[in-house]
Amino acid sequence: MAVEKMSVVDIPDPGGPEALRFTRRPVPEPGPGEVLLRVIAAGVNGPDLLQRKGAYPPPPGASDLPGLEVAGEVVAPGAEANRWAAGDRVVALTNGGGYAEYVAVPEGQCLPVPQGLDPVDAAGLPETYFTVWSNVFFGHAVPEGARMLVQGGAGGIGATAVALGAAFGLEVFATAGSAEALAFVESLGAARAIDYRSEDYVAVLKEAGGADIVVDILGGSHIARHLKACGMDGRIVQLSFRQGSKVEIDLMPVMLKRLTLMGSTLRPRPPAFKAAVARDLEAKVWPLFADGRLRAVTHKALPLSEAAEAHRMLEAGGHRGKVILRV
Repeated sequence: MAVEKMSVVDIPDPGGPEALRFTRRPVPEPGPGEVLLRVIAAGVNGPDLLQRKGAYPPPPGASDLPGLEVAGEVVAPGAEANRWAAGDRVVALTNGGGYAEYVAVPEGQCLPVPQGLDPVDAAGLPETYFTVWSNVFFGHAVPEGARMLVQGGAGGIGATAVALGAAFGLEVFATAGSAEALAFVESLGAARAIDYRSEDYVAVLKEAGGADIVVDILGGSHIARHLKACGMDGRIVQLSFRQGSKVEIDLMPVMLKRLTLMGSTLRPRPPAFKAAVARDLEAKVWPLFADGRLRAVTHKALPLSEAAEAHRMLEAGGHRGKVILRV
C-alpha cells in the first residue's frame, strides 16, 4: 500500500480529555487472519474514557490507541483471511486502534454494514451490540415476553438494550432522568419509561411482577435494589459500576429467588468468542435494520481531530445514542 503514515489520536499520558493528542503513526500491517480497514468513522465509548484516564489498559498484543469500534472499507486482507475482499464495507469490533485512519482487525470481528445504514451511523453499533447481545441473549435462555429493566436507557448501552429487548418481544422498563430522555427511550420501544427523579423503579417492577432481567451500568446502592426488583429466577447483568463496585449487601434474596448475578468485560474475550457473537448478530440481528425494526441512533458526529470534545460530550452526559468520530 502506498500510504505509510496515518493520522491517529493517542494518549501520551493519562489525564482529562486534553490528554488526547492528534498525531501521526505508521499504518499497521494486517496479521494472519486480520484485515486492514480504511476507517470511515469510529464510535466513542465509556471504555475509551477509562483508557484515557489510565484505568483500562489494552490487553497484550492490542493497539495502545483508543477506539473499540469502527466502520470502514477493507484495504487488504492478511494471510489466512478469506471472508472479506478489498472494497467491502464493514463494521468491526476492534481490540483497540479505532481512533485512526487505518486499523487492523481480526476478520471474524467484522460484519457487513447493515443494509440501508450510513457507515458513519453504523460505526456506533459494534461495541454496544456485541456487549448487550453477548450478555443478555447469546447463550442465555430469555423467556418470551420477559420483563427487562434497563438502567440508563438513553445512553449508548442502554439505548441498545432497550431497542434489542423491544425488537425481540421483551417488555422493557427503562430509567431516564428528563422528559426528553423518557420520550427517547419510549421511541426505542420501551413499554414503560421510569423517571428516576420522581419514581421508585423497584416499586414499578414489583407491581409488574418483578424483573426477569436487569441490565445495570450503575452499581453502587442499585445492586441491592436490583435484588429487590427481580422476580423469581431473575438475572442481573452487570456491565459497569458508575457508582462503585464495592458494596455491602444482603445476598439472601439470591437464594430465596434463585437469582443470577453476572457480568463481563468484552475487550479481553478471545477472538473466537467475539467471532461467534458476530456471526450470531449477523444472522439474527442485522436483518432487523433492513426491515426497520432496529435503527442506528447517533447523537453527534465530530471530526477525528475533535476527539477531546467527543470525550467531554460523553462525560457531560445528556447524549441520546452514540457519539461518533468521522475519519
